[in-house]
Amino acid sequence: MLQAPLAISCENLTKRFGSLLAVDRVSLSIPRGSITGFLGPNGSGKSTVIRMLSGILTPTSGSGQVLGLDILTQSETIKHHIGYMSQKFSLYEELTVKENLDFYAGIYGLKGKKARERKEELIAMAGLAGREKQAAGSLSGGWKQRLALSCALLHEPEILILDEPTAGVDPVSRRIFWEVIHGLAKEGITVLVSTHYMDEAETCDKISFIFFGKLLTSGSPQELREQSGAATLDDVFIQLVESRDNGLLRGGDLSHG
Repeated sequence: MLQAPLAISCENLTKRFGSLLAVDRVSLSIPRGSITGFLGPNGSGKSTVIRMLSGILTPTSGSGQVLGLDILTQSETIKHHIGYMSQKFSLYEELTVKENLDFYAGIYGLKGKKARERKEELIAMAGLAGREKQAAGSLSGGWKQRLALSCALLHEPEILILDEPTAGVDPVSRRIFWEVIHGLAKEGITVLVSTHYMDEAETCDKISFIFFGKLLTSGSPQELREQSGAATLDDVFIQLVESRDNGLLRGGDLSHG
């Protein structure tokens, strides 16, 4: 069986901030057109890995490629091929929905008919029709995230990188957001999403657990449950953390930093 070509890969990716080892030799392989969930508690290193892969942060050591482009030497080119959405609402709250889309269309160099058509497509996809003149700051958390997602997709990126996109969003809005994400994956867009919601992770093709900067394991939700004999992903993660902590107590090689 032929393996799908990789959209993202990295080997021994490491990031230090002074004496702090934030990411410790993380290796990932993400096939094109898949949804990969990046799981771990706050401060585990998820966002740091994502920012290195996005070309925002330079790794201390290790290597990586995004769509065949080197994250060390071609980071600016990588940014043109990915859509990046941070966990915090990063648009202009005083501008309307339409004005935010117009602004980002200009940044991406979209003009004329192409820009109009793309904005109409995204407004329809996100369910924002009728809200075009509403100030972004007056939108609820769920609507803000859908607008941010639309802006990240304006330039038709091949990869969508989402850093805890539904943090603080109500359950109904989270479900709708994920329905959109799965629709995008079916269209061939590769999605890398960090989250700490296990119900979201259950719908991913592959999951990578990270804890204190170390990658603990990767696999499909079913594979990880079967390997550990656990009933839920919560139980899988608890087992992984307990195993790591026991290794530390025994002086094993799982220590961080």
